[in-house]
Amino acid sequence: MKRRTMMLGLAACLGTWLCARDSVLAQRSSRPLFSFGVIADCQYCNIKVPKTAARQYALSPKKLTACVEHLNRLDLQFVVHLGDFIDRDFKSFADVVPIYDKLKADHYHVLGNHDFEVADNFKAKVPAALGLKSRYYQFRYQGYRFIALDGNDVSLHAYPASDPRHKAAEVIHRKLSSGTPTWNGAVGQAQLAWLKKALGEAERAGEKVILFCHFPVYPENVHNLWNAGEVLAVVEESQGVVAYMNGHNHAGNYGFLAKRHFVTFTGMVDTEETAYAIVNVHADRLEIKGFGRQKNMTLPLAGKGD
Repeated sequence: MKRRTMMLGLAACLGTWLCARDSVLAQRSSRPLFSFGVIADCQYCNIKVPKTAARQYALSPKKLTACVEHLNRLDLQFVVHLGDFIDRDFKSFADVVPIYDKLKADHYHVLGNHDFEVADNFKAKVPAALGLKSRYYQFRYQGYRFIALDGNDVSLHAYPASDPRHKAAEVIHRKLSSGTPTWNGAVGQAQLAWLKKALGEAERAGEKVILFCHFPVYPENVHNLWNAGEVLAVVEESQGVVAYMNGHNHAGNYGFLAKRHFVTFTGMVDTEETAYAIVNVHADRLEIKGFGRQKNMTLPLAGKGD
């Protein structure tokens, strides 16, 4: 009888331990490896528009301030703004850059087409105004490599009208399908070669990769890069790429191709409501927690052999 009672007691203890262990494991699995913030298309300009207008440019500082205050209360590795920080006029940067710089986490910019909607003599100063030492770059964290692309490499916005690069972009645009928007751009050949090298290094290091760009490449959309197909071909060569994140299409969008997620984040400037997100990185998924107009999303990550 004593032995039976002892065995029952041990079984009960074991059961309690297993339940506690499972509870701890469940809590651990629900906690992300790390998190980062995403904002797209703040697109500030101090101009008055009707309250019914789709884009409320002058409200962006207020929205950005509230966003930064919220993000500063969270444990984030970094925050990235996906381009079009301003809508026009170089002096607009002086109003919103100090707000963004109040972020406690590391914070980055991706160049958008509207960031270059400034006078020709200011165009070369735009990257520095956003704190960028390079127009495209990369950084790493916890087994991930983050690559920021410049979709204005080939552009009708990024260079003065007299610049040979502007004239080269005119030639390229004339060869595109009729009706291709002038407000998109392309990733140049030198940058594509740099991207291939970076993706190769990431693959050899066993790193997962998330790409940032202002312009989408998938699904097919009027907002896509002029050479979206070329960029997609490079991306598909790499086993490490799990997601491509962009702005530019303020309505937002999503596509899934070759086990990779293509996420277009909703623009902050649109309507009186804000839009931004937190991306929680888990071992098996990316959880996007949206605020304002940005929707929540769960993006499963393909495992080895999938």
